[in-house]
Amino acid sequence: MKVEKQKQIPSEKTNLHPRNKHRGQYDFKSLINASQELEEFVRLNDYDNESIDFFNPAAVKALNTALLKLYYNIDYWNIPKNYLCPPIPGRADYIHYMADVLSESNKGIIPKGASVKCLDIGMGANCIYPIIGNSEYGWSFVGTDVDSVAIESARNIIEKNPTLKGQIELRLQTNKNDIFNNIIYNNERFDLVICNPPFHGSLAEAQIGTHRKLSNLKQKKITKPILNFGGNNTELWYEGGEKKFVRLMIEQSIIYKKSCLWFSCLISKEANLEYIYKLFEKAAVPEVQTIPMGQGNKISRIVAWTFQTAQGRS
Repeated sequence: MKVEKQKQIPSEKTNLHPRNKHRGQYDFKSLINASQELEEFVRLNDYDNESIDFFNPAAVKALNTALLKLYYNIDYWNIPKNYLCPPIPGRADYIHYMADVLSESNKGIIPKGASVKCLDIGMGANCIYPIIGNSEYGWSFVGTDVDSVAIESARNIIEKNPTLKGQIELRLQTNKNDIFNNIIYNNERFDLVICNPPFHGSLAEAQIGTHRKLSNLKQKKITKPILNFGGNNTELWYEGGEKKFVRLMIEQSIIYKKSCLWFSCLISKEANLEYIYKLFEKAAVPEVQTIPMGQGNKISRIVAWTFQTAQGRS
């Protein structure tokens, strides 16, 4: 008797934000029509469902290229070898949740257009948050990074996509211990700061994390490093890890509290939240929001804070 292999998969990823374009299962026919390069990586998995090998960096990159073409009107997208290839559905979630936060100060209406100015700390070579934020809501961005190669990669993406020209400004941070200094100019004001910080504390810790991620994907132990899977030193680890980076961000946000309506940061490790809340208390931050996010088996959260009172934000 033939055994039915096909696995019933949910038609909708309900853990993603309601406005996220990626709540449905990937439509590989439409994605391949948008980007032919993806076709060679699409195959039937063990359950006879179309998929790609998420263990293969080239396949993940091809999927991202197709997603950006199909859903975000991006004609060209590329990243240098060994740089982070981000999961687009999760990145879109961050943007949508922060749009909801901004709407709270705008009579429940999400503010749109280039007059909404956002600052992306540690944008990376992929330029993904500015791409999504600009495409979905028309927001303008300043993207920063300590890595000049990442800045040039993002510049190349912007220059080759007419929809992004004039919408995203790039600034190189020359001091890795500075978050906002020499980035936010005098009398400059942002509606939103976003950040996806490096969450490992060392190269060794980052490698262990990568092996764990790959082992989960393959459902077997992986010990051999795959250098092209994505993420260089500045993207994956920072001395002192996520805890130290976020501490610096909170402490330095005090200096620029009049320059931004909402600061925000992704927090990967739930264990760090108690420490982070104590930092907010010490800084006398009047309002903090913690927004849970989920994608597959991965749970993370956004922590957002403002120094302006509710009356001052309206």
